[in-house]
Amino acid sequence: MRKGKKPSVSSQVNSNGSVKKQGEQASGKKRKIFEIQQALNSDPVDIQILRKTARTVGGLLTDDIRRKVWPKLLSINIYDLPAKPDKDIREGHKDFNQVLLDVRRSMRRFPKGMRDDQREVLQEQLIDIILCILKRNPQLHYYQGYHDIVVTFLLVVGERMSIAMVEMLSTHHLRDFMDPTMDSTKHILNYLMPILQDVDQDLHDFMCRAEVGTIFALSWLITWYGHVLTDFRHVLRLYDFFLASHPLMAIYFAAVIVLHRKREVMNCDCDMASIHQLLSQIPQDLPYENLICRAHELFTRFPPSLIAKRAAHQPQKSITMSSFGDFQMATLQQRPDAILQRQTREKIPSDVAAFDESVAQGTSQIVKMAVWAISATLGATALAVAQTALDWAPEFLLQLF
Repeated sequence: MRKGKKPSVSSQVNSNGSVKKQGEQASGKKRKIFEIQQALNSDPVDIQILRKTARTVGGLLTDDIRRKVWPKLLSINIYDLPAKPDKDIREGHKDFNQVLLDVRRSMRRFPKGMRDDQREVLQEQLIDIILCILKRNPQLHYYQGYHDIVVTFLLVVGERMSIAMVEMLSTHHLRDFMDPTMDSTKHILNYLMPILQDVDQDLHDFMCRAEVGTIFALSWLITWYGHVLTDFRHVLRLYDFFLASHPLMAIYFAAVIVLHRKREVMNCDCDMASIHQLLSQIPQDLPYENLICRAHELFTRFPPSLIAKRAAHQPQKSITMSSFGDFQMATLQQRPDAILQRQTREKIPSDVAAFDESVAQGTSQIVKMAVWAISATLGATALAVAQTALDWAPEFLLQLF
């Protein structure tokens, strides 16, 4: 080291603009992980803490943690997952052709460097997951972009867990998008302009004069931004946030993106074509943590109940919003996985219980072979899912077959 030159200290800028040293950042992550683990082990599970950690800087940090927390945010019992789709799930399904086309066009949603054969297996699973959910819920109607949401869950939690989680989302958070018409989706888009008006009257008026409308944000909303963001890390960070929030949070996030780009918008010609073209392209280097923090702040300051009239929206007609209160209450009554595992063990046949006991005693060769078999078929993504499943319970691994 040169004389008189101090060693550099690795640092990072917080969402509030302050500098955070690397050591402090690591310490903060450890505290968050400990807090999450404590919340997961509480009886009942401390959902409020899990929601808070999903919203705050960094979100849920890793996919391993997401595989444990996401199911709790959606009130999913990991020991009672839906069966794998039937082999004949595609036969005669009215949406099969459209789903097939959309999935075939979804190549960019898979990790770079993934082998073609691995991606093709996951695409086949993606088709079956979507058709399975639609078959189990005839009241739901497929829309283009739905696959962008499903693939995110598939890549993180695997096939059967994806069915359970996306089905819950589809009957609650995404329910209005899955009506036979787009009327409810248009109503949700109508919240955007009143939010802008409450925060920045000049920007609101400029966009109104240009008659740009809100259609530029449609793909953002119905895919939870999965279709328009190229970095999977950013998609996962937003999914942490949305899973822990009110179903309308995605439209508040759209508002903060527009507010963040105010200067660009106001420098455009005041006409629909110019502003629509600008806003329909999301920059990939957005300050996501700042925007998440601001979206949560705006939701607190201007909740949907205060905006509903100006959005020409009647909440009682929204299945999503009318069911959200009951959904929230249900998430508060969950037991920790250790208890769910014990309850499941009491119901399973003795041979499966014996298998569980052998693993507990350290005889895990069968499990290792199972993980190897999965990884050989599906590659690194499925291997990560299977390895995390071991932290949950051998029963979960058995359900993968």
